[in-house]
Amino acid sequence: MSTHDSSPPSQRRAVLVTGGAGFIGSHLADALLSRGERVVVLDDLSSGDRVRVPSAARFVKGDIRDASLPDLLKAERVGTVFHLAAQVDVRKSVLDPVGDASVNVLGTVNVARASAEAGVAQIVFSSSGGAIYGDPQGERADEDHPLCPCSPYGAAKLAGEKYLQALAIDGGFAVALLRYANVYGPRQDGRGEAGVIGIWMRRLLDGQEAVINGDGLQTRDFVFVADVVSANLATFS
Repeated sequence: MSTHDSSPPSQRRAVLVTGGAGFIGSHLADALLSRGERVVVLDDLSSGDRVRVPSAARFVKGDIRDASLPDLLKAERVGTVFHLAAQVDVRKSVLDPVGDASVNVLGTVNVARASAEAGVAQIVFSSSGGAIYGDPQGERADEDHPLCPCSPYGAAKLAGEKYLQALAIDGGFAVALLRYANVYGPRQDGRGEAGVIGIWMRRLLDGQEAVINGDGLQTRDFVFVADVVSANLATFS
């Protein structure tokens, strides 16, 4: 690992964080930099914010679907890709499933294709827990729960997992899949489908009541963003 690499920073293999201007991605970029990694952030800023990108990271504004992605990976000598870039709005995926699949399926396929061409060693994919499991059967959904997504977003995330696993066979890279629950923490702005914790915090700060849909007896898992970052780092090889 490059934390033990005494070579000059410009000669080290880099770590690419797609979606690194987003809520989770920017925290991951911070953590990687604190470990001494050379970090490149790729984000089209469609939902991310440039101010979240740490100054020590190299920022590239771009789309994960771009045909020139292999050139970036080769030029930066990327060894690991943390793939967080995504269309994350479930409601939008229902209204525009083609657009959702374009980013979340074809974009992920392009990341895999580019990684294989550039000799990337590892892809860590940010998938989704609840969205790919669908309506829980029983009290909880663990890794053995049937995969039955009930939204285009969930279907696209599951397809992304399967494509990465299939393309890794000939692509020469390892794959780690992380299925998050509802992530919350600093930098979550509470707009749109930002996560219910962020939405509640924004409403409370605005002097409004926190709205709970249904009877209030629902069960949800929530995970702090620092724990998600730790899970990503635990896969890093």
